[in-house]
Amino acid sequence: MFNEAHLAWRVALAEAAGTTPDRVAVQCVHQHNAPLACLDAARIVAEQGDLPRGVDLEFFNECLDRAGASVTQSVRRARPVTHIASGRAQVEKFASNRRVHRDEEGFVIATRNSRETSESMRELPEGLIDPWLKTVAFYDGDLKIAACHYYATHPMSYYGDGRVSSDTVGLARKRRQEDEPDCAHIYFTGCAGNIAAGKYNDGSPERRPILSDRIYDGMVRAERELRPEPISEVSWSTTGVIPKVNDALFRADLEETIRSKTASVMDRCRSSYMLSWRRRIEQKIPLGLSFLRINGIGMLHLPAECFVEYQLRAQKMARTQFLATAAYGDGGPWYIPVKEEYGKGGYELTVAFCDPEVDDLITRGMRELLHPMQER
Repeated sequence: MFNEAHLAWRVALAEAAGTTPDRVAVQCVHQHNAPLACLDAARIVAEQGDLPRGVDLEFFNECLDRAGASVTQSVRRARPVTHIASGRAQVEKFASNRRVHRDEEGFVIATRNSRETSESMRELPEGLIDPWLKTVAFYDGDLKIAACHYYATHPMSYYGDGRVSSDTVGLARKRRQEDEPDCAHIYFTGCAGNIAAGKYNDGSPERRPILSDRIYDGMVRAERELRPEPISEVSWSTTGVIPKVNDALFRADLEETIRSKTASVMDRCRSSYMLSWRRRIEQKIPLGLSFLRINGIGMLHLPAECFVEYQLRAQKMARTQFLATAAYGDGGPWYIPVKEEYGKGGYELTVAFCDPEVDDLITRGMRELLHPMQER
């Protein structure tokens, strides 16, 4: 969900729940076999007359209505949440850093893809990752009613065939749901902008169940650590940031590319997303960060494709408290690298719509939200 589309979801869910949009977090899983939704970009594309439609607006609104109706029904059947628990487990041979193939000066020679067909790229080191799958579970008395699982990696095996799929993590979540039909199992993707399965995934269909098993195993082992405790403290906090636009996103150049009949469909459509971001920042519409704290357990919600370094920083800020991080909220800025990676090349930097200052803004926002955990 990008920009206006992301806000539309938060507004719809908030109205259905009887609250306000600032108290709603909407995070995407980011499997690549799924549609992109940016309403402004869709309008820009539609104006050209010769580009494929980006969003089926009728279906988009139908999804909003159905989701809102489900929330309304759920509120009517609400049950108390009396206890909370957390657990974690290391996932073996799934996540790997995409930006490990560098020259002596640290410039990225090639990016390791989510599905990596090059054996030499797969043989490179795993690189910086967060190996921990984390679970936060909610209870009504002794009954576990929801379990939220967090892990930082692009969640794909093979993709690009036009079929919507929840892929590896979706299969793992579904299997866990079948294990415990009375508990809602939910999966969140952490800060995975520079993390994917490429070292352990050659893109063959046979790899999907293998990778899925590794996520499932991590979920099961994390849940073995769950020790429910009565809820004594609850807080919700939000903050917003308005980054500067990447200097490379010149409005006139973007508009020219979108109109060009000789440019590729990919370049024209991607430029519509870039232009949408420029318009949004010109209107000073902030990116939202939010944080739910229950006892000593925190759940941090960040925008877009944040690099894993943000997640690792947040955990240091939380000190000894338990922190689970979900990225892929508002996808408007696409990738959010750390400032040290600007100028180092690689695919991610070609679709980073903010300038390097975004690092300081996101880090400052996290520190503001996590302050209560630092004081405990």
